[in-house]
Amino acid sequence: MHALLLLLVFLCPSEAGAGEIISGIESKPHSRPYMAHLEIITDQGYVAICGGFLISQEFVMTAAHCKGRNFDLQITVTLGAHDMKQEEPTWQKLKVIEQFVHPKYDCFTILNDIMLLKLQTRAELTHAVGTIPLPTSSTFILPGRMCLAAGWGKTGVTEPVSDALREVKLRLMEAKACNHFPFYKHKFQICVGNPRKRRSAFKGDSGGPLLCAGVAHGIASYGRGNAKPPAVFTRISPYVPWINEILKGK
Repeated sequence: MHALLLLLVFLCPSEAGAGEIISGIESKPHSRPYMAHLEIITDQGYVAICGGFLISQEFVMTAAHCKGRNFDLQITVTLGAHDMKQEEPTWQKLKVIEQFVHPKYDCFTILNDIMLLKLQTRAELTHAVGTIPLPTSSTFILPGRMCLAAGWGKTGVTEPVSDALREVKLRLMEAKACNHFPFYKHKFQICVGNPRKRRSAFKGDSGGPLLCAGVAHGIASYGRGNAKPPAVFTRISPYVPWINEILKGK
């Protein structure tokens, strides 16, 4: 586990972090209206940054390891953003009133790394703020597909996080390409990124979506500390029944 790095900025009691787009391009402003920028106060009391994506006017999906502290939930979601240093009229800054971490999330194996955030007020859908569809529970996206990851994470191992939203095209790999990750489970995770390419999500990209033909199939979870692909994304389809339960029940 010492070689792993979460694609955010913190892990279990001493969470590390990973998540930035390496070798990608800057997104066209507001071309990814479902993207959410998360600012989180962690259990350790510091500010962490994650990505997320809007799945309804009330809920954002992200990684479970991006959770805020339980006793004083402080997560701010910014929708409609492109450059986080340049506020625009398109921005919607919303507070989170409840976080739903998957009940089987394990912060040591990083399995079931999925969480839903309920917004205090409903997001207003505009040209810069929109939702992204999810797969069905029976969907199992296969290796070989080219998909896209997006986020405000680091652009290199020693580089700072990006102010502007960036994106990168990544190939879905066979399970064996992620065999070096001791707890990788292909049924619940997706192995993403050709190891012969220097393209990846990295620190600060945690919780962001993996988009395949306009559908969110994965959530950026973790990778290696040196940013060498592939990285691991949570596979969304097995969790659709749980997601629907939360959305309908709340």
